[in-house]
Amino acid sequence: MPPKTVLNSSTINHILTLRYNRTQKPLLPKITANNFQNKTPSLDHIEHLIEKPLKKIKPYPEKIAIALSGGMDSTLTLFFLKKIFLDSTVESISIKFSDSVDESKTAAAIAEHFEVNHRIVFVDNYLKELPKSISIVKMPFWDLHWYYVAKEASTLSKYLASGDGGDELFGGYTFRYKKFLSLVKPNSTPIKKVKAYLECHERDNVPDQSDLFGQKSCFTWKSIYEGLLPYFDNSLSLLDQVFLADYNGKLLYNFSLVSKRINESFNLKAITPFLSKDMISYAMGVSNLYKYDEKNNLGKLLFRDLLSKYNLNSLIPNKKLGFSVNTINLWNSYGEEIFEYYFDDSRIVKDGWISRGWIDKHKQSKRNDVRYVNKFLGLLAFEIWYRLFVTKEIKSNTLLSF
Repeated sequence: MPPKTVLNSSTINHILTLRYNRTQKPLLPKITANNFQNKTPSLDHIEHLIEKPLKKIKPYPEKIAIALSGGMDSTLTLFFLKKIFLDSTVESISIKFSDSVDESKTAAAIAEHFEVNHRIVFVDNYLKELPKSISIVKMPFWDLHWYYVAKEASTLSKYLASGDGGDELFGGYTFRYKKFLSLVKPNSTPIKKVKAYLECHERDNVPDQSDLFGQKSCFTWKSIYEGLLPYFDNSLSLLDQVFLADYNGKLLYNFSLVSKRINESFNLKAITPFLSKDMISYAMGVSNLYKYDEKNNLGKLLFRDLLSKYNLNSLIPNKKLGFSVNTINLWNSYGEEIFEYYFDDSRIVKDGWISRGWIDKHKQSKRNDVRYVNKFLGLLAFEIWYRLFVTKEIKSNTLLSF
């Protein structure tokens, strides 16, 4: 069983400000500035590194499920699954969220191209099974779409494949790179770069973030900055510093841990060809010139080359895809009512972790501001986690539906 989240101010402050918890033991190797070597990549070698972990799976699975968002990472993963596992049945899964951008149509078209079965899981109330998913990951996160993917995959196969790691290793967060590079210069101080990096994470914190916390949380920006400073206080280029921070952030302490715990809860074995130690080491050593085109704001250049090599580039839209829910619509349809119910007598407010004044100030005025809505949802996840693991007054099978 994975360890429970330790309830201390540092843990809570980091999760509610960065959406990850550095006190967790990571599954993936940590990366330092020494891993960046500005090498010229070999497309053939990247293919070899993708295929290597797949070929180690013995015996070959009868069935494999894959999370198919319609983006480059999952499409390439599907391509190599079909290439290696010739006799396996591949079942692709995409999620369609209520009142959100429908990415399932693109995914379905890709599945049809590869002649694989495709299932679309419709999720109306994204928060409905939040207590169950939080009880699995044992961390107060609300954005746990992987729970729905794994739940469906478990009805199809013992294996679940994904393109996890593609963004962090090969330059997929173009919106962040563009904004960061516009805010800093090569001679900017490390602390200025840290602040700019945080400004590029608009889903994670709000302008008056420090006022959100109660006295018990002992929140200071200094503690947040100190954790990020090593990624920006080195001789790397600005872009490589962002890659370093991205890898050692949510991928290391959120995404990989969350996926593993959810997969294990559904007895699924993960297939993540981009996250082998060999691939991580090689990708980090590749020059960022082969990852991000600053002039045209294009990322994952090597993945684009792979797609072109196999005439797959026409399947992929230019806009970045990934399972995502429209949080403002979610808030208006379900979130606000659920929040009101649990925060009428909030345990995390009563026990001094979160400020009631901050909630009352923004609950109505910021109900259409995506940054504050995300923060309200983060607080809801904390409240549910608290009632599961601290006060123990709700059960994992509690449904958030009224």
